[in-house]
Amino acid sequence: QVQLVESGGGLVQPGGSLRLSCAASGFSLNPYAIGWFRQAPGKEREGVSCISSRETSTNYADSVKGRFTISRDNAKNTVYLQMNSLKPEDTAVYYCATGYYALCRGRAGSRILTTDFSSWGQGTQVTVSS
Repeated sequence: QVQLVESGGGLVQPGGSLRLSCAASGFSLNPYAIGWFRQAPGKEREGVSCISSRETSTNYADSVKGRFTISRDNAKNTVYLQMNSLKPEDTAVYYCATGYYALCRGRAGSRILTTDFSSWGQGTQVTVSS
């Protein structure tokens, strides 16, 4: 069974850090771009970061640049999102996604689009609050 599973979410104080993991089972992540998205209550799902299959491209939403770092460990079939200097506005359910045609556009100003990804995990809750 092809599956993406996110983990690492939780409750953290403003200024704190979390590292999210996205582990794949039933298939290899190696050939595919991976994206991280988030959805806060009452808001649309938005792209946070993405990484290409060979790590030649990464992209970040303006709201997380300089605070979040995406990486992948192909040997572990896992992608990570290191989140530092967390703010209350980072509170959301975080999802990882991939797909056969998944695309991470690395050009400055490019958006991370949900429509570029077809396979999704179930999400992990991140709450930033004092």
